[in-house]
Amino acid sequence: MRGKDTLKRHAALVDRMATRVGVDLESAAIGGEVSIDQISEAVLRCSDCSNPGHCEQFLGQPAQDRKTPEYCRNTALFDRLTSISESECNS
Repeated sequence: MRGKDTLKRHAALVDRMATRVGVDLESAAIGGEVSIDQISEAVLRCSDCSNPGHCEQFLGQPAQDRKTPEYCRNTALFDRLTSISESECNS
């Protein structure tokens, strides 16, 4: 079982990564693009990562682009939310 501190750490990483790729998770949840359960599942997927320190280093670097690193377990979710956001901007 994951501890409270571990879950908090990974919740912060998920939120920072979402922001990095241009997704506002709070707005996406309010807008119905993602459920609270899906965000919780993303945090759990993130907490299964064996090297969150590398992710923290990645997020601490200046953004080169708006992509997740290849090892990110939430790339599919972020890609889906990014495409929804981009299609709304183009409408």
